[in-house]
Amino acid sequence: MTPAEAFVETLAAHGVTEIFGSTGSAFTDAREIFAPAGIRLIPVVHELGAAHMADGYARASGRPGVVIGQNGISTCVTAIAAAFWAHSPVVVITPEAGTMFPEFTKYRAHVNHPNRMAELTARAFDRARSEMGPAQLSIPRDHFSGEIETEIPRPRRPGRGPGDTRGLDEAAGLLARADFPVIVAGGGVVFSGGIAECRELAERLGAPVVNSYQHDDSFPASHPQWCGPLGYQGSTAAMRLIAEADVVLALGTRLGPFGTLPQHGMDYWPGNAKIIQVDADHTMLGLVKKIDVGIRGDAREAAAALTQRLRPRTLACDATRGRRAGRIREEKAMWERQLSAWTPEKQEHNRLHPRQVLRELAKAMPGRAMVSTGIGTINSVAHSYLRFEEPRSFFPPMSFGNCGHALPRIIGAKVARPERPAIAYAGDGAWGSSMAEVATAVRHGIPVTAVVFHRRPRGAGTARAMGADGIVVDALDEVGPALRTAVDAQMTSGRTTVLEVLCSPEPGDPFRRDARRKPVRPARRPHESGAA
Repeated sequence: MTPAEAFVETLAAHGVTEIFGSTGSAFTDAREIFAPAGIRLIPVVHELGAAHMADGYARASGRPGVVIGQNGISTCVTAIAAAFWAHSPVVVITPEAGTMFPEFTKYRAHVNHPNRMAELTARAFDRARSEMGPAQLSIPRDHFSGEIETEIPRPRRPGRGPGDTRGLDEAAGLLARADFPVIVAGGGVVFSGGIAECRELAERLGAPVVNSYQHDDSFPASHPQWCGPLGYQGSTAAMRLIAEADVVLALGTRLGPFGTLPQHGMDYWPGNAKIIQVDADHTMLGLVKKIDVGIRGDAREAAAALTQRLRPRTLACDATRGRRAGRIREEKAMWERQLSAWTPEKQEHNRLHPRQVLRELAKAMPGRAMVSTGIGTINSVAHSYLRFEEPRSFFPPMSFGNCGHALPRIIGAKVARPERPAIAYAGDGAWGSSMAEVATAVRHGIPVTAVVFHRRPRGAGTARAMGADGIVVDALDEVGPALRTAVDAQMTSGRTTVLEVLCSPEPGDPFRRDARRKPVRPARRPHESGAA
């Protein structure tokens, strides 16, 4: 076969059915056989959007998302960085693009001979999956032609296991002796498909379960032990309850700073609790918080192994199960009342307050919705209101929030899961960075709903000019019905809608009010000099 055929056959072997980006002349030989191989190329307005789409596809499906580009592929570097911090298995296929991706990829392959086309293509996909992050595949354009003899490698799917026996035994011992255990369910629970195992462990312990920062879909919100997300704009119920913990099980989370620093005036992280951390990446163990037991393992398998150890044992927390259940109900009810009562001190320019809008959107949110939130404070405040019942539903910025990612990311998620409602939240500034991808959604029949928080109407008309529907909302009682109308158009008639909500500029609580205070330094003693 030709090297181009070897390349495409390897893509097919790895289950690739969609590719986002632009191919141009560098990939002509391969592009012509995408369709016969069952691969759909989705051209975009901008390569940055293509990389975000691949990220969204990977987050929604758990399979590698693929972005392909030309020599100008450097325009998508920041999107690959976002995928890197979100642990998304994205494969970025480039011509000879130099070394612009080393800081944001887990693996980089350069096809240095046509005979190695299938080998290195397969390796890029294998490493993206196993390392849970982006991989770059660089292919010189003259390596697609000619004739080679090759073998298409089978995809590799190595397991991670539950962790070492000693660590699991120590963790089980701590949990068995705990009076008030709390579980932090992180992204690893989602990535491993471990929701059921996490739930079974939580129910055995009677433990409150809090979501790690920006992983609001890591435990079902309808479960009586769910308490909401920690961290910036998180749940006060989650924070008050973890503050009472004597043992914390951090399951599949690196315990990043935005999810453990003070918020809502509370320094809630339990300083005297025993901390058990489970993470597939051993370099994350104890990196942010001091821990007592570190387990390098798969979150799903570790949860199952801990449940197996705890099931036959008498647990100290069994005696306090009823009290904990009451505390969970009490704190959650208090948080819901606080969210409902959170009203603006003043209305500016007769515009809606973002918190009121977010509350109405949450009430109208359809079942099984996938939501991508942009950067900015309004989008961060949305984390307080959104509720999810299944994993791979929430696609926030994570640790690298570049402007304009929400719309293209939800387009990619919709391609991966067309049966689910797909909704993006965006502020007016970020919207200007990516609104051209509305044309991509319309052109390729990928219906999504975008909610844009604006101070003055300008987005809905632009959306209509690109062939989408546009709705302007300036009254609170119109917010919910407008979202339901937009989602109905998406799911029944395949229409993309831009829902433009006219809001006041009041953002809500800033992150860490104490960060604005001037540091207080102790006065020098008389014998101390000012010399360094």
